[in-house]
Amino acid sequence: MESTLELYEQNVIPSYGRFPLVLERGEGSRVWDETGKEYLDFGAGIAVCSVGHCHPRVAEAISRQARKLVHCSNLYYNRPQGELARRLVGYAGHPGKVFFGNSGAEANDGLYNLARKYGNEARSPLSRHAAGERLEYAPNRFEVITFDGSFHGRTLGGIAATGQEKVKKGFEPIPVGFPHVPFNDVPELVRAIGPETVAILMEPIQGEIGVLPATRAFLKAVRALCDEHGLLLMFDEVQCGLGRTGDWCAWQTLTGGEIIPDAISWAKGIAGGFPMGAFWVRDRKIALKNGGEISLADLLGPGSHGSTFGGTPLACTVANEVLTIIEDEGLLANAREMGAYAKSAVEALGSPLIRAVRGVGLMMAIELIPDFSARLGDTRPASQALIARLHAAGLLCIPSGAQSIRWLPPLNVTRAEIDRAVEILRNALT
Repeated sequence: MESTLELYEQNVIPSYGRFPLVLERGEGSRVWDETGKEYLDFGAGIAVCSVGHCHPRVAEAISRQARKLVHCSNLYYNRPQGELARRLVGYAGHPGKVFFGNSGAEANDGLYNLARKYGNEARSPLSRHAAGERLEYAPNRFEVITFDGSFHGRTLGGIAATGQEKVKKGFEPIPVGFPHVPFNDVPELVRAIGPETVAILMEPIQGEIGVLPATRAFLKAVRALCDEHGLLLMFDEVQCGLGRTGDWCAWQTLTGGEIIPDAISWAKGIAGGFPMGAFWVRDRKIALKNGGEISLADLLGPGSHGSTFGGTPLACTVANEVLTIIEDEGLLANAREMGAYAKSAVEALGSPLIRAVRGVGLMMAIELIPDFSARLGDTRPASQALIARLHAAGLLCIPSGAQSIRWLPPLNVTRAEIDRAVEILRNALT
């Protein structure tokens, strides 16, 4: 019989750079491979398994709903979807409405569609004068500004929006309408706003290149620029949202709730491993070109957007259960407490091979020194070289660019599990 690796080599498109591990089962913060070797999982499916692997309440919710109703078309209503939407509106902290899909990339595609629809139908603000120049807004604005180092998914729109050139290679010509500017740089952002700009899309914390948070001052400046120019402020919280930072939304953690976005995308941890994505749109009045007005939350009307599998009774039941567990078990507070503990514990190692430790809640990056791989005599990027050692010692974590690794454990991770992870890291660095 073929091995699992042989099955993949013969039958699965090789679009992922996979580590040579075959995982078979999981429980809590631990997983086991086909040989029975145990690993402490500090990747959690890349911030997906919010309440750990195979939480008994999640397993029971899946079984219960699967025996009742798995799927129904969005031509009809189902109560779990309505209840989940109400919950997410509450987490956003402001009135609005929610659309459901299947992934983060799909949720972000919905944000691009929202921005294009807004640019075509909403009345532009009055032309403004700045530095002696008159900015005439285009009749149909469509450009969405994103940021260097960002990641927004692997659809064609997501590739265009992502501020990393390596993601775009081989997919040219890239769809137009997504200029990139440096992160946390207000002057460059001001210069990038032009007649066709309609929205600004950003991750409050960039996860793919070393866990880089936006500053409070930058977030406030972005909101002010959006208000000045009639732009939508859209947050990609696919990785950093729904409890990972110790609040339901990362922008709330970073600003204390001082600002209000116009739209938010979520996925990953929303259903603890069950495929789901969603985006929230703020309920605020916008003026239309035809002279009327409408709520932004109602702009994507019937026939303008859709998803066959978005918001099924099964997916929504699972998400509701996962989010209820986070509430019941006090996991927002645990994310804050354990995140601070993990960061201080890694810093206390005092390793000369660690350049910096960054983190917000249970979203943490360990950045390695520039010549890390050379010191090991390893030709691989530093993150890959260290992760190979950690895997061998029984700890799973995720690369974050070439020089950093990410710790994204379940939100119910314990102090003892963090201590064990730090011990494994210490031994690997030694």
